[in-house]
Amino acid sequence: MLRAHMSVTTIQQLTEMMVIPCFSLHRKLARLHRAVGAVRWRSSYRPAPLLTAAPARALIDEQISIKGRFLPPRCPVTVCAQMHSEDDDLWEAFAHYNTNADGTVNLTKDHSVGGSYLGCEPMGLFWGLQPAPGAREGLRLRKKNVEIPYVVHMSLLEGHVSPSEGQSTELAAVTTERWYMAPGVKRIKIRQNGIVGTLFLPPGPGPFPAMLDLWGMGGALVEYRSALFASRGYASLSIAYIGHKELPGPQNRINVGASYFNSAFNLLRDHRQVCADRVGIIGLSFGVYLTLRIATETGAKPSCLICINGPIGSAIRLSDADGRTEDFEGQQKYWTYNDQGHVSFRDISLPANLPPESKVKLENLACPLMYIVGEDDLSASSIENANLIEETLRAADKSQLFTRLSYPGAGHLIEPPYSPNSRMSLWSVKPKKLITLWGGHLAPHAAAQEDAWKKILDFMENNLRR
Repeated sequence: MLRAHMSVTTIQQLTEMMVIPCFSLHRKLARLHRAVGAVRWRSSYRPAPLLTAAPARALIDEQISIKGRFLPPRCPVTVCAQMHSEDDDLWEAFAHYNTNADGTVNLTKDHSVGGSYLGCEPMGLFWGLQPAPGAREGLRLRKKNVEIPYVVHMSLLEGHVSPSEGQSTELAAVTTERWYMAPGVKRIKIRQNGIVGTLFLPPGPGPFPAMLDLWGMGGALVEYRSALFASRGYASLSIAYIGHKELPGPQNRINVGASYFNSAFNLLRDHRQVCADRVGIIGLSFGVYLTLRIATETGAKPSCLICINGPIGSAIRLSDADGRTEDFEGQQKYWTYNDQGHVSFRDISLPANLPPESKVKLENLACPLMYIVGEDDLSASSIENANLIEETLRAADKSQLFTRLSYPGAGHLIEPPYSPNSRMSLWSVKPKKLITLWGGHLAPHAAAQEDAWKKILDFMENNLRR
């Protein structure tokens, strides 16, 4: 038995001789140190465990460095990230690591051996976020208020554990903020000429190159990609065209025509802080059809187009030649369901199923087009549409205008990097509850988003700045 009169040196020597690398050993030794109360200890204590995330405030597309220090060597630890959405749902991710010989863990170079992801994934705790156990069904993480950040609480836990088990010991913690809007970016509400949108301007007087930003049939006014474009030096106008209370109803159909989109493009082009001859358009899902239609049929002259997982024609039957549509539910004959009753809209947008009168005149394309394909897309027939675009442009002797990016394992919702993918989410509650399938597996989808975003910015740089 160790006695209280043993010297500090003796206890330290015993500590060095012990080779069992675990937290229980260090707890026992700590109790032993406290028991020798009569001894005045020299400055040989190990500092308390520390978790850092740098920078603590960053844009959503920026990597941060996450490190744990002052830990026992060769010990199991868990690094956990938790955050609440703006609807107050808890999202979390975690990863298991083993500390290095110097008592550190560095997510930039160390490998996760379990949890939400495996391997060296510096940003895995962000793209790996998923609804916590017991959460509502069908959640999808989408930023609503871009003027406030996501606040992510990161913690360092003892052992290889799952945060939901609730039995873990927190060793250290840190909070980080993830922003879509950089300091100095201006957000301007647009309600002009019937347009419902939001304009984002970078800091400074301009003039700036610009992007018109179009989303899909999920509706509402989605601002976060435009905010991020402005943070990267591009003016960007995001517009609503369906499912918004300030647009003509009913909300389950498109009740604005070609003039609405042409007016939006012209409003952006003619803004005093925008370079009139350097305006591009980006569209995702149904926004791809709108992007192609604006570029080929309205008289607008965009400098470039970026299309992500969408069709060359309207996936909804048109009610007039100006582009207004019937109800989305009218296309149910092409809906398919999996064994859980979740719906896929993929077959609606097969080129053979698109209304012939809605297909855009691709041969009229006069600017560079980048088309991004998620090969596990369960919501749109992206591969087939990309093939048709490529074939049509080749036949028109315009192959030089076409760039194709294709990502195995990526789903429909290819968004800015490090944001988590939802393989499925709630589509509607009325007239009945529907969960729709988007596709995509976490790790390959995250890799696709990171690579695609870099190439999107490069494409914009080459076509809007040079």
